[in-house]
Amino acid sequence: MRYQQSDPDVRLMLRVRDDDAGAFEELVRRYEARLVRLMHTLGPSHQLAEDLTQEIFLRVYRARKRYEPGAKFSTWLFTIAGNVARNSTRTLSRRREVNEVDAPRGSDAPSDAQLLASTALEASGLMPTRLSEGSERAEMVRQAVQSLSERQRMALMLSRFENMSYIEIAETMELTPKAVKSLLSRARVNLKEILQPYVDSGLITKEVES
Repeated sequence: MRYQQSDPDVRLMLRVRDDDAGAFEELVRRYEARLVRLMHTLGPSHQLAEDLTQEIFLRVYRARKRYEPGAKFSTWLFTIAGNVARNSTRTLSRRREVNEVDAPRGSDAPSDAQLLASTALEASGLMPTRLSEGSERAEMVRQAVQSLSERQRMALMLSRFENMSYIEIAETMELTPKAVKSLLSRARVNLKEILQPYVDSGLITKEVES
């Protein structure tokens, strides 16, 4: 992708490359909240999301002398974010393998999506008022997104919240645009499956599902 001369973040990063501390602080200000949101979707806790965001900015700073403008700055940045997220996921997976012994699941056992849905519906019977609040509905959707695979979550977040095109997401995730389109399609199908019991029970609306 050709360097966009009009991209102000690219110009800021070029100043960071020249050791302009103020430019780096401005990039942090512009992207910190967005990265925390992305990492929180990919990870299990807000604290971890903040730690991963700091790791991303540390990598950006360390890579400043090697930075060459070739794509939108946000694409370059979210590529780094994706690498950090994948490393974190591998670390967490290894810890789970050490600390947990997973029981074998029979062919008739419920899927993760079905377990998530049934748990939420059971809880809804205990606190229907709270679940009618916007924050509770948002948490349902967040948990549904969390149940997706890491790559589906990443593609969905970049598409929905960063408004990236298939080509930009493909470059960020090191995939083909066709693979990105397939990931997003599967993510939407999986989310619909997870959220449908909530819609049927009236806990959330179709607008939230979509």
